Amino acid sequence: MQKGLLIGGDQHQVHLNPRYANRHGLIAGATGTGKTVTLQVLAEAFSNIGVPVFMADVKGDLSGLCVAAKPHPKIDERITKIGIDDYHPDAFPVAFWDLFGERGIPVRTSISEMGPQLLASLMELNETQESILTLAFQYADDEGLLLVDLNDLRTTLQYLADHGKELGTQLTVSKASVNAILRRLLMIEREGGQHFFGEPALDLRDFRRTDRNGRGTINILSAEKLIHSPRIYSTFLLWMLSDLFESLPEIGDPEQPELVFFFDEAHLLFNSAPRVLVNKIEQLVRLIRSKGVGVYFITQSPADLPDSVLAQLGNRIQHALRAYTPNERKAVNVAAQSFRTNPAINTVEAISNLGIGEALVSVLSDGGVPTPVERILICPPRSRIGPADEEHREAQITSDALLRRYKESYDPHSAHEEIESRLRNAEDLKRQEALKAQEEKEAQAAQRTATTPRTRSRESASEAMMKSLARSIGSGLGRQLLRGVLGSLTKK
Repeated sequence: MQKGLLIGGDQHQVHLNPRYANRHGLIAGATGTGKTVTLQVLAEAFSNIGVPVFMADVKGDLSGLCVAAKPHPKIDERITKIGIDDYHPDAFPVAFWDLFGERGIPVRTSISEMGPQLLASLMELNETQESILTLAFQYADDEGLLLVDLNDLRTTLQYLADHGKELGTQLTVSKASVNAILRRLLMIEREGGQHFFGEPALDLRDFRRTDRNGRGTINILSAEKLIHSPRIYSTFLLWMLSDLFESLPEIGDPEQPELVFFFDEAHLLFNSAPRVLVNKIEQLVRLIRSKGVGVYFITQSPADLPDSVLAQLGNRIQHALRAYTPNERKAVNVAAQSFRTNPAINTVEAISNLGIGEALVSVLSDGGVPTPVERILICPPRSRIGPADEEHREAQITSDALLRRYKESYDPHSAHEEIESRLRNAEDLKRQEALKAQEEKEAQAAQRTATTPRTRSRESASEAMMKSLARSIGSGLGRQLLRGVLGSLTKK
């Protein structure tokens, strides 16, 4: 077998061939059996050949990669047993990341980049609610609205609930369903989701850096706090795979991977996941290989992963599993059956009897054929086992050029601001129309008021003239009658 990345050995050394490292892998074993050290050894090996690495640090133990190991008799003993002739302590190029921005460079993405399917999974929406969420994304796309943060999504959903009928029958949504989604959004916000969604969004090309010596950067996501929000953790990991799959070109099987991902606590990706999401993970794992990306799952037992995903993992490292209960014995059998048999090893018995730092290993050899299972000692890492001190960690973070790019968040003019602006404009227009209508009403009233008195004045003058004429006529007749009476009296 072609030599490559040294994993360990006993009677002879076992290497992982970089050409088949993008065929994915599995590191399994009970708590305390050495999975973290194995992960550390592989990350160092990939970095040394110029392959960038991403890993989630769930327990806070992996930060020691940025500090060289100290000499120790047990390390010397293992070096001798494995037959390593070029071992020397070393510190590796490390970039620290953190979704909360507390123990590393802040990691953000936008609601639009996450997409409705992953968001629906994150919020555990039913089919009706997911269709409404998809409708909100469609409306935002049609209107040219940016969905950046949770406020943008909340405002868009509320707007559709309040104005859907005005926008068209296809956009009519149930207010009750929207309110249910908004409650889910509030839960995600309380779990820390407001830190994850925003700008500047992470450019995954920044995970693919090398240092001046050509070594790949080891990107460590601080997940001690994040792991307590398992839905955000698993959705974030799946989003990264999806985004990489969409952005990277097809390169087939390169001589070595472009990037390698290690997903610790991998069972969280599949716990309570709907079938459609499991299918998506399976599809990504199967197809992202041709993009030059290797994915390695770290979990306690192979039984934690769906068979459809497990079948895609060609390189396997199995640490000890304890079998005290029927379920545990079943898990041991599943792990044993996942290896190519070796007549010299009773795999089931060996899995239960492995010591700390020992593992059963099968890797892909020339032609992509799995090697028979072997029992080996895992190499000692060249960097510190356990966490780095805070001084080293802070120095690594503050010296990283990417900190300046991602440290400060900003709120662009996006869906929330645009919809609020449209609502204000609509209110202003409504007020202007109401004011114009009022002015027209008042003008009409004023016209009626001005017209009515003139008519009455003409009528009054006419009436006065008639009354005067009547008086005049009445007075003349009276005088004539009076004169006639007086004249007759005088004549007499």
